[in-house]
Amino acid sequence: MYILGLETSTSQSSVAIVDPERVVASAALGVPRRHGEFVAPAIRFCLDQAGIGADRITGVAVGLGPGLFTGLRVGIATAQTFAAANHLPVVGMSSLDVLAFQARYVPKMICAVIDARRKELYWALYRSSPGGVQREGPLRLGTVDQLTAELESLGEDCMVVGDGALAYRREIDDVRVFVAGPDRAWPDAAVLAELAVPRFIREETQHPTELQPIYLREADAQIGWEQRGRLRGGDPS
Repeated sequence: MYILGLETSTSQSSVAIVDPERVVASAALGVPRRHGEFVAPAIRFCLDQAGIGADRITGVAVGLGPGLFTGLRVGIATAQTFAAANHLPVVGMSSLDVLAFQARYVPKMICAVIDARRKELYWALYRSSPGGVQREGPLRLGTVDQLTAELESLGEDCMVVGDGALAYRREIDDVRVFVAGPDRAWPDAAVLAELAVPRFIREETQHPTELQPIYLREADAQIGWEQRGRLRGGDPS
């Protein structure tokens, strides 16, 4: 089993191929607004480095957001195209869940935060659980003041991870929580694919046409509805 992972919901794009035991190949680019240029060549690079053809891939995992609108369109469109061309099942996952899973060994509350731009953030709270993390409460969209108010109300130790935490580190540090560094700032395609492997094994998959971005901002949801069925790269919103 080889799973292709695509994560393009933030300013960092990543592609990986994993099997149930290891990361076989991976590539990442930390340059914003380059998702459309990077993803297809990165898939080819990972296939070449793994020494396999596209026909050896057994499923595609993709980050659904919330995140940057253009990045999500590129990642989901690529996942749909690759899966449809090779008759593969797909698994879509929240990018916040992937961020939190990267910090799953932390023995405290985890808050995953993605920069939503427009002076807003996406976030969710998690606790470590056997084999991963358990989300506590809904995915949220709000200002840094709303985030810090929620963190202050926890009354317990918390690690905050993600590029949103780094962007507003000064304000979040005032709450006396621990802000993780850049090594945990972006959801990673290899971790996404690793997290998706059990779903492929259990056949808890989707058809490529069923993939839908996770929109928490109403304006993005409206744009997504208008462009449904023709997800492609474009200018960032």
